[in-house]
Amino acid sequence: MNKEEIKKIASKYVKFVEWSDEDKVYIGRCPELFGGGVHGSEPVKVFEDLCLAVEDVLDHKLKDHKKPEKVTRKKYSGKFIVRVDSHLHRAISIQAEEKGVSLNQYIIEKLQLT
Repeated sequence: MNKEEIKKIASKYVKFVEWSDEDKVYIGRCPELFGGGVHGSEPVKVFEDLCLAVEDVLDHKLKDHKKPEKVTRKKYSGKFIVRVDSHLHRAISIQAEEKGVSLNQYIIEKLQLT
């Protein structure tokens, strides 16, 4: 398999770059393919290194005739249930009402801020 084919496969894997307060560096992870990850002080560089690491892991697996782990193909409904304390439920319901939106819309807006 050539490098472009491996890059195409690698692009389907979810990759995260997040700041670690504990380590004081950015950490890049690809949880669908391997534990651990790459780290550094520049998030763009960490992402570039992470992409190369994913490609390298896939290349080695394919050379060893091992089937790479599947990229998550689960279909998501867009619904999930979250159980919260009744006081929190009341407080966020009031905040939503004050903004003039439904509780659902209010929570979506809050989640999109993270």
